[in-house]
Amino acid sequence: MSSGADFRLDRTIGRGLSHEEAEAEKTGYWADKSLEERFSVVNYLNSVAYGYDINNPPRMDKTVGGSRKHEY
Repeated sequence: MSSGADFRLDRTIGRGLSHEEAEAEKTGYWADKSLEERFSVVNYLNSVAYGYDINNPPRMDKTVGGSRKHEY
């Protein structure tokens, strides 16, 4: 797992894309990255967005929700 020091979020960049521009982006930078690299970046961005330490993410609350057997 990455420490977060490998990535740096540039908050000065951002723009809306048209559908055609978004499709063209798919064949760009991220197309060359492995699935593991992409998941590492997503993990980092989630830690920034939700304010948790990337090496110590919060535990899932398993008390919410539930399951039940369906009777047919």
